Amino acid sequence: MLFSLGALVVSGGLSACGFTPVYGPQGGGGRLLNAVALAEPENRADYDFRSRFEERLGRGTGPYELTVNRSLSSRGLGSLSDGQTTRYRLTGRANYRLSPVGSDIALIEGYTDAFTSYSATGSTVATQTAERDARRRLMVILADQVIDRLLIDADKLPR
Repeated sequence: MLFSLGALVVSGGLSACGFTPVYGPQGGGGRLLNAVALAEPENRADYDFRSRFEERLGRGTGPYELTVNRSLSSRGLGSLSDGQTTRYRLTGRANYRLSPVGSDIALIEGYTDAFTSYSATGSTVATQTAERDARRRLMVILADQVIDRLLIDADKLPR
């Protein structure tokens, strides 16, 4: 009973502040489902980003296209007394632009940053596997952040 009363108070407060579910009748999120085309992947990072994007919003062919320019950097964080690096930090930035297909007009644009890390202890194969997994995780994080920002601004898109 206490939970039901709490849920009622929270939902009443959200509706009073103008909260609208992004996929609800008044939300703009439905306009992006299966409606955003991405360029064909050219490398593993492109593939990982696109896979996550399509997992959440579906494979779109239009009326919108998303251009994403990513940059990645790696920096050693931890080291042993002999100077061998034991931990790396991967930092990524995604600059994105949502446009009508075939147009240079930006409907929504911005950027997002994220980071992840991995350990370099163990064999060379283990380190390479950990790095590959960290790069995949970073692309998933960046894709999720881009999607979230697009959904927040989706109500600004033309109907």
